[in-house]
Amino acid sequence: MDRTMELIMKSHEGDRQARDQLIKENMGLVWNIARRFCGRGHELEDLFQIGSIGLMKAIDKFDLSFEVKFSTYAVPMITGEIKRFLRDDSMIKVSRSLKETAMKAKNAQENLANSLGREPTLEEISIEVGVSPEELVASLEAGASVESLYKTIYQGDGSSIYLIDKLDETECEDEEVLNRMVLKKLIEDLEPQEKQIIILRYFKDQTQTQIAKQLGISQVQVSRLEKRILKSMREKI
Repeated sequence: MDRTMELIMKSHEGDRQARDQLIKENMGLVWNIARRFCGRGHELEDLFQIGSIGLMKAIDKFDLSFEVKFSTYAVPMITGEIKRFLRDDSMIKVSRSLKETAMKAKNAQENLANSLGREPTLEEISIEVGVSPEELVASLEAGASVESLYKTIYQGDGSSIYLIDKLDETECEDEEVLNRMVLKKLIEDLEPQEKQIIILRYFKDQTQTQIAKQLGISQVQVSRLEKRILKSMREKI
């Protein structure tokens, strides 16, 4: 077992010094990832602090049985933590500072249109709301961005899929990367016949009968093997 794995094991056993040493040795990794997100309205130091939280989560959640490099596991955890911070912070800023102005602007636009008998100009709306034309444009754009999250992008069978639903999917991409890493390791550890059954069954969508013909065994045997293999994989997870 290499030194990093030993430190992780000790950290999991409650050794604070080992955990601090792991954090210290991986600061360069956090800095490298944080620099990728520069220029988005936040200081590099702030991004580094958020990334460090992701590093600590990676240390605490890392499973030695996965047999993957710690850095491979830590990168998506650190990146995901920074991405979530940028996304959530952006939404809070829009909702608190600009959305209220956007709502006032829309109400003013409707009122002025009714009283003037035409669409009001930006200058007229800005005077009505009490902000500059530049602030008005910024608030309307921000308000549109927030509302567009709930735009229907697909509708069928009586149910709608909104843009925010797709965003929720993308925020889990880091967890999906980790899941694929774990699944790959579990499949690699299977015996040749077990591996073939899982690949044919779940990656090539073949039936147990089709698999039985290829392997020269009965469908009942395939069923029993599949249940045993899946049980073993769940226990390892």
